[in-house]
Amino acid sequence: MTEQTRPEQAAGQLSIDFCGEWYEVEPGSTFTIGREGDLEIDDNPYLHRRFMEIQELGGIWWLSNVGSMISATVADSSGGMQAWVSPGSRIPLVFGQLNVVFTAGPTTYEFSVHLKTPSFLQQGGGSDAVGETTIGPVVFTPSQKAVIVALAEPILRRGGTGFSTVPSSADAAKRLGWPITRFNRKLDNVCDKLDRVGVAGLRGGGGKLATNRRARLVEHAVTSHLITPEDLPLLDQQVDEED
Repeated sequence: MTEQTRPEQAAGQLSIDFCGEWYEVEPGSTFTIGREGDLEIDDNPYLHRRFMEIQELGGIWWLSNVGSMISATVADSSGGMQAWVSPGSRIPLVFGQLNVVFTAGPTTYEFSVHLKTPSFLQQGGGSDAVGETTIGPVVFTPSQKAVIVALAEPILRRGGTGFSTVPSSADAAKRLGWPITRFNRKLDNVCDKLDRVGVAGLRGGGGKLATNRRARLVEHAVTSHLITPEDLPLLDQQVDEED
């Protein structure tokens, strides 16, 4: 494994971009990602020493979650395919570019995986609502969408791969100029809507809300293009109350 400044790949090779640094993974090797490893993400005590592995098996590249506590959201660059990779699971890397987003403690990280010879080729979609308030069967009111944008503002403004901190509910409510009670009610509504259509990680067991739902919501919203940097003006608009 070698660190590069440019993504120059040979056929069958795989490259990773994290914070503008490029790492090339050779077929037949195992590339480790975590607090320690071939890609040292960050000296974050909430992050596993070895969190993920990338290796080629049977001619296919695989991303494996070898940690015990943290899950990751993986999506293609169009946002049309998304998967939640929980501890002990793995996913084949078959697209030309996949974005991997995960949260450890208060910090959300993102890196991208690039294949020069992907198994699947992406084609431009039609009028599917990328970046609009309707994603599949889910429709959000302007105030509900403003909640998502407020939580995702740091990662939207950062752009590209790297890391950012998801705001607390109190900070996001202050950013919108709302009482915390209104913000939490809208956050509940957003999570309920997404949970009903099968988005994992937004509800806890026994009907209790997941403690990391804000981070999971940001991961899903950003990787699925539910929100984009073009939605940032919502933060400075007065959004009427809706139920």
